[in-house]
Amino acid sequence: MLNFTAKYQFIVSSLVLTSIALTGCQTVSVKQQAFNITITNERDSILTHDKLSEASLNVLSMTGRESKTCMNEPASCLADIKQIPQVPNEQFFSTASELYLAKAMSLEKTSACKSKIKENSVLTDRQKEKLAAQNQCINEELLMLDHSIRYSYAYLFKTERHPDQRIFDNRQVQVRDFYNQATAKLLMLSSTQRPANTSNESFNIGNNKYIMDFSDYPQLQNHKIEDFISSYNLNFSGLRSINRRDGFGSEFVTVLPRPKMPEENKYILDPLRHTFKDTVNPNIHPPQYLATTIAIEPEAHTSLNALLTNAPLLIKTYDPYQKENITVEGQSYPLAANFSAPYGLWLANNNLGRAAYLSLIDRDQQLIMPHLYMLEPYNPNKKIIVLVHGLASSPEAWVRLTNDIMGDKVLREHYQVWQIFYSTNMPMIESRYQIYAIITQAFGQLDQNSPSAKDAVLIGHSMGGVISRLLVSNADISQNAFKLIKSKQLSKHNKDPIVLERLQIHSINNFDRAVFLASPHRGTEYADRWFTRAARKIIRLPGAFLGAVADSFQGEISPKDFIKIVDNGLIQNGPSDLSYKSKFMLLTENIMPKSGLEYHSVIGNITNSTDPNVISDGIVPYKSAHLAGAESEKIIHGGHSIQETPEAVLELRRILRLHLIEHGLYKPSKNN
Repeated sequence: MLNFTAKYQFIVSSLVLTSIALTGCQTVSVKQQAFNITITNERDSILTHDKLSEASLNVLSMTGRESKTCMNEPASCLADIKQIPQVPNEQFFSTASELYLAKAMSLEKTSACKSKIKENSVLTDRQKEKLAAQNQCINEELLMLDHSIRYSYAYLFKTERHPDQRIFDNRQVQVRDFYNQATAKLLMLSSTQRPANTSNESFNIGNNKYIMDFSDYPQLQNHKIEDFISSYNLNFSGLRSINRRDGFGSEFVTVLPRPKMPEENKYILDPLRHTFKDTVNPNIHPPQYLATTIAIEPEAHTSLNALLTNAPLLIKTYDPYQKENITVEGQSYPLAANFSAPYGLWLANNNLGRAAYLSLIDRDQQLIMPHLYMLEPYNPNKKIIVLVHGLASSPEAWVRLTNDIMGDKVLREHYQVWQIFYSTNMPMIESRYQIYAIITQAFGQLDQNSPSAKDAVLIGHSMGGVISRLLVSNADISQNAFKLIKSKQLSKHNKDPIVLERLQIHSINNFDRAVFLASPHRGTEYADRWFTRAARKIIRLPGAFLGAVADSFQGEISPKDFIKIVDNGLIQNGPSDLSYKSKFMLLTENIMPKSGLEYHSVIGNITNSTDPNVISDGIVPYKSAHLAGAESEKIIHGGHSIQETPEAVLELRRILRLHLIEHGLYKPSKNN
């Protein structure tokens, strides 16, 4: 028998347990959680973890359906949610966009969608089955992406609240990411299902039509497109920063096919008078990788119901260099952009650094002639910067400067960059002439009345700085040069135009400013040290150049005899020309930029001295890099690759802005 107290406690406990069981009460406790967990719970989504966002889970909880079930069967789950009147459109559309994207991402991971089977005429029965399964999987994935885009767009632009009213909503940022990622995946996946170089053509996903619209990017109109590569997830190890602009639209790199051009890399001794087969020098390259922003949207006045079913969608392409804002549903929004990705892809896919070193020992036949690369679609209203690299280098030398120009809004809006790539084993007098020719031809293609054709800026580093000085100078060194030629066979060619054009130096008048970085204008004794002299012996003159010279003498002189004749040092490889004792330096060291041209020097100094007789970047002494009459001279602590330092890049940006100010194109403010 229980005593009275025990009976009383038993009755109370029973009543409490019964009450809890009947009412379903839960005990609520509270504690502080780490801030990063709070942020994670608010902002994570299917794009950051393999689970839905808290916002979508909250909506799904109203149906009692499991998230995994809904991710696998989004249409069925959304049909249940639609029956709940308490779920507003914003919540429904945003949840739908995430569910469909989640389904597409899960399909992407399946073996069927990842299969590598391609259509051809000799498939086995088993391969045919795999191909059919692959096509079915990809088609389903594309359809899920289509649905995700439609619901994302509906959330962003077709609900009761204007996007500006949700500016501080985490959900709006999430849905914008769903839209961007679905757009990126849909375009790249659809291109794999079509023939090569047809990414510019309209296509269908199921019964839904996607129409390519290039009205805001006329350079791509009627142009074959190799691929659209999403830059959303690209990571470049060699770029210090990725220069982007936040806004609406998905960031892409448009890749254009690069056909082999007639006469490309054939050595042409007289390019200024040569008639090219396609009328244009094939070594002048318009950009192959273009910054592109893409927005997928319905045609004007499309109803919400039509948008969410099968209304045609426009794939609108934009040039982010030309447009900062776009109009969507009658409202203006900033246009997203990635300016670094095309440049990074160009460098990564062409391995220019390797080509530079191979050409130095005459082992790369892809760099016989100089090349000029335009880094963005030509704009007649923007000034041109031409960059000339140094010895054993390539356009990779200008990564930091070029990327910073793209990231500086003022410079990006007013300048376009051309890069010169040339073989540095060539005699410098020949490199100067060939680079003079290709730059002159490139400027000759422009409308001479446009802003782009005048007041350009030339920037050269090291050997490229010496060549650049001679590109903006006027001098006739022919008489002094012929005094150094001891061969009667060569002396009788002193009236030959081909010879004289290399010795009668003319400036390129499109330039009105130049910058020389770590440039040995009077040579360097570094080129005469034992290890550099040993290296110079294995650096040969390009065989294509020697053959072309011999041909120009119409059989009078063979390449071997030509080498013997000029072995007195007038014509030798580029590294040898950099010696302060070389005949090239003897002929050119006192040539100064033309009158009226403003020029600047940026010089490295690895010493702790301020004595001009001691200052050196380790390779080029101050006395060789210094030019009297410079508009400015900046000495920066650093070695020979001074153009890579933050201080040098800031100085170059200052000079470029000064150039704009002097031409009335830019007025600095407190914020700039």
